[in-house]
Amino acid sequence: MSSASHLARLNEPQRRAASFGEPLPRGGVRCGPLLIVAGAGTGKTNTLAHRVAHLLLHGVDPARILMLTFTRRAAAEMRRRATDIVRTASGGSAGEHLGWSGTFHSIGNRLLRQYASALRLDPQFTVLDRGDAADLLDALRQELGLAQKEQRFPRKDTCLQIYSHRVNTQRPLRATLEEQFPWCLRWEEELTRLYRAYVERKQAGSLLDYDDLLLYWHVMMSDARLAALVGGQFDHVLVDEYQDTNTLQAEILHALKPDGAGVAVVGDDAQAIYSFRAASVENILAFPERFTPRADVITLEQNYRSTQPILDLANAVMAEAPRQFRKDLKAARSGGVRAELLTVADLREQAESVCEQVLRRREANVPLKRQGVLFRSSSHSDVLEIELGRRGIPFVKYGGLRFLEAAHVKDLLALLRWADNPRNALAGFRTLQLLPGMGPSNARRALDHLERAAGGFGALREFTPPPAAVEYWDGLLAALLELADPHRPWAGQVQRARLWYQPHLERLYEQVHTRSADLEQLEILSVNYPSRERFLSELALDPPAAASDLAGPPALDEDYLVLSTVHSAKGMEWDAVYLLNVVDGSFPSEFAAGSQALLEEERRLFYVALTRARTDLLLYAPLKFYVTAQHRHGDAHVYGGRSRFLSPGVMAHLSCSASPAATLPAGCGAAGLEPVLDAGARLRGMW
Repeated sequence: MSSASHLARLNEPQRRAASFGEPLPRGGVRCGPLLIVAGAGTGKTNTLAHRVAHLLLHGVDPARILMLTFTRRAAAEMRRRATDIVRTASGGSAGEHLGWSGTFHSIGNRLLRQYASALRLDPQFTVLDRGDAADLLDALRQELGLAQKEQRFPRKDTCLQIYSHRVNTQRPLRATLEEQFPWCLRWEEELTRLYRAYVERKQAGSLLDYDDLLLYWHVMMSDARLAALVGGQFDHVLVDEYQDTNTLQAEILHALKPDGAGVAVVGDDAQAIYSFRAASVENILAFPERFTPRADVITLEQNYRSTQPILDLANAVMAEAPRQFRKDLKAARSGGVRAELLTVADLREQAESVCEQVLRRREANVPLKRQGVLFRSSSHSDVLEIELGRRGIPFVKYGGLRFLEAAHVKDLLALLRWADNPRNALAGFRTLQLLPGMGPSNARRALDHLERAAGGFGALREFTPPPAAVEYWDGLLAALLELADPHRPWAGQVQRARLWYQPHLERLYEQVHTRSADLEQLEILSVNYPSRERFLSELALDPPAAASDLAGPPALDEDYLVLSTVHSAKGMEWDAVYLLNVVDGSFPSEFAAGSQALLEEERRLFYVALTRARTDLLLYAPLKFYVTAQHRHGDAHVYGGRSRFLSPGVMAHLSCSASPAATLPAGCGAAGLEPVLDAGARLRGMW
């Protein structure tokens, strides 16, 4: 097998990206910074995996390759593919030793524990998930008297969003409030006080939230000596989905490798759609100029997903974007039909039409699972969901609840987190209140007793619980002492916690069998982690998503339709895609109208929606939107205008049709009449 056989299946631009750099005589690859601009469906994951395999096959130590992704699953998939390529090319298994691959947050978690002493940080810190962080902020809102304000103070989730956005953009709080949360601007002083207390409480309890992992990593990289130590651990740094990075992540990457040596990032500026999470499209647009000499840029344009008519439409949409890496997607597949724009009377007719189209394609052997209904906002599918239920069409909706948000799962994890870090008062507060009679005041008394004693969980033997909790007290202490024993192996700890929790689960909740099955799944999941710390940290950083926010009867069917917001659909594909509400105010969102930057992100979101389709693409434009809060027989409505993204240049790539109810009756209108007055001139003359 030739030395380049592992690249044989790649197209020419993919091959240049995968083999970029100069192989060294004694092993290794020397290269400067590289940006791979990978258009939708152009095989970026495959290209990046081949690049990793290429490095391994040329003698790069797998322990000196850092791969940064945005989900744990993406990292695992990258490792698997690279390992398979290496094994096929050489029979080796170097890819199995790619230990430094994961999300920015999980890698930050590992590095912070490694360098904790240099940061005056407790290496046994606990990572708070989003729910726990919001709960801690809520507790502080109460303590500081902010929840009792005469005027409405932001709720805990909004407070956490403001904090996270300010941290990740590295912009002042006032700028964050003015641009993203203007209705909260009056609370700038109070929010500053809240966030100061939040930071102090976390540090006192050795707690780090999701954003702290990047913040502390960023602070660590501001020290030249520490930055050199961390950057020196790696010869090559590869980043997937670079368009989704925020300011902190981009600055961390630059501090790791200031000269760009060995840095390769992959992304598509046309799919930068997460500014609400503080991601900045500027990171990828400005990447080449961040280095001297300028980074190399390789563009992937061969699309392996969609037909050319669909790509022509997507290309036309992005051609009108003012600033971008220009690309012209070309289909690897032949044939195809134009996407269709269907004008319908209202949301009810839109729902009926979608159902008819879905069933027609199902009879033509396109399974429901291979069909996707996409929408800008979750509420846009409300009428459709009712119609699907009426017709008995099972469906799953993405963008719903997360598995770890379930109360019983949070209960079990709280026990494990408290055992892992006795100073984690948040976890202790939740665990103690699982006992009968143990309300907030008694739980606080127990935590204060534990803090004063400073002697570990054994000190709780001297605490007198309320009468209702007495019979459960010894069982809780036994579980805590066993789980906190540093000599106890990780294997079996989740089972021990689950057995302690079972009677409380049965006492507190309904649907016990279903909830018990969730906890058994959590136990099965735990065997994939080497330690309790890794298990708890990774779950907080990259939680598994529930199959659906409507899981239940629909999921029991042999097949089901997929409903998804466009944000949740990124990275997915279907044979047939139906895009709802392609009208101004819905697509683009009405909330983007005042900002050119937000409108351009809406354009990119539209592009993402179009490029999810493999073969069939149907866009819906309802004419009437009924006014809410009127009599059930009322007919008050407003008319929706066609999306501004459907310009004449874009419309040239669409087939257009209208339902009978969405057309004017015969005889109406003024077709064929000669002009009798210049209405425009009359109006201009008024001024």
